[in-house]
Amino acid sequence: MKYTILPNTNIKVSKICLGTMTFGEQNTESDAHAQLDYAVDKGINFFDTAEMYPIAAREATLGSTEKFIGTWLKKSGKRNDLVVATKIAGPNRNMEYIRKPLDFSKKSIHEAVDNSLKNLQTDCIDLYQMHWPERKMNFFGQRGFTITEDAWQDNFNELLTTFDGLIKQGKIKHIGVSNEVPWGVMRYINESEKQGLPRIVTIQNPYSLLNRLFEVGLTEVCYRENIGLLAYSPLGFGALSGKYLNGIPNNSRVGLFPQFARYMNGNCVSAIKMYQELAQDNGLTLTQLALAFVQHQEVVTSTIIGATTMEQLKENIATHEVILSSEIIKEINRIQELIPNPAP
Repeated sequence: MKYTILPNTNIKVSKICLGTMTFGEQNTESDAHAQLDYAVDKGINFFDTAEMYPIAAREATLGSTEKFIGTWLKKSGKRNDLVVATKIAGPNRNMEYIRKPLDFSKKSIHEAVDNSLKNLQTDCIDLYQMHWPERKMNFFGQRGFTITEDAWQDNFNELLTTFDGLIKQGKIKHIGVSNEVPWGVMRYINESEKQGLPRIVTIQNPYSLLNRLFEVGLTEVCYRENIGLLAYSPLGFGALSGKYLNGIPNNSRVGLFPQFARYMNGNCVSAIKMYQELAQDNGLTLTQLALAFVQHQEVVTSTIIGATTMEQLKENIATHEVILSSEIIKEINRIQELIPNPAP
C-alpha cells in the first residue's frame, strides 16, 4: 500500500480510503467488520463515513454505519493506528429526520460531532467534513450553478470559529468540505487566512472516468492552495465495473435504489463500453483501468473505494499496484473528448 500525508497536517493516510456507506443497508455488521479487517490487513489506515449513512439514507437506519465502525474500533483496539473521517449532513437533502433545523449552526455542529463521537466510540475525529454546502447549489444531476431564491447568508467565519472551538476541545483534528465548488473553497481559504482560523485540508468530491468536472476549476484551486482531493464514486456506483452493461442485477445498488442511476444514461453506457474495450486491449479489467486512472492523478490524496462483497473489495484494493502507461492515458483522454463528463 502507498501512503501520503493529508495536506498541511502530519497525518499519514493510505492512498486508498475505505468507503463505508453500504454498512447497515447492503452490508450487515459482520460484513462490515470483515471488510474493515481485510482492509487493515492490506495496509489501509483511512476510513470514511458520515452521520447520514448508510445509503440509501432513511430514518430507520440512520447512524448504523458509524455504529458498525464504532463496534469494530472497540473490538479491534486499533483506533490509534487509524485515520477516521466523518461528515455532518448539509441541508436541502430532504433528511429533516436527522435534526431540525438541518443546518450548520453552532448548535447543530456540536450536536452532530457529539453524536458521531458516540457512534464511533472514539474521543476524537481525525477529519470532520461538511457533507454539502448550505447554499442551494451543486445538486446531483445538475451541471454548474443555477440562480435560484436562496435565503443563505454568508457564515464562513461563524463555521470556522465553531470548528476552531471543537479543535481546541480535542473533539476533531482537521476539517474538510465535500461536494464544494471553487468559490466555496476559496471563501473558506480566505476567511481562515484573514482571521487565523482552521484551514480546510481536503475536499471530497466525485471524480471518475465518467465525471471529471473536478478538473474544471477545482484542480487548479487545490493544487495552488494545497488541498487534497478525496475522490469518491471512482467507479460510478459500480457502473465502471461493467456489471450493468448486460442489465441491472436485482441485488445491485442501482437495482435496489433506482434513484442512483445517474451513471446509467445513454452517454455513460457508450463511454463505459469504450473504456471497457480499452481496458481489454491492454490486458486490464475495466475496474483496474477506472481506479488506476483516479489513483494516479496528482491532486488525488486518497481514492475512496467501497464494496458490497469481499470479492469486489479485494479487486478494488489490488488496483493500487496498477500503473497506466502514457499511451493508455492518451486513449482515456481521447474518449473523454468524445464523450465529456457524461455523468453530472
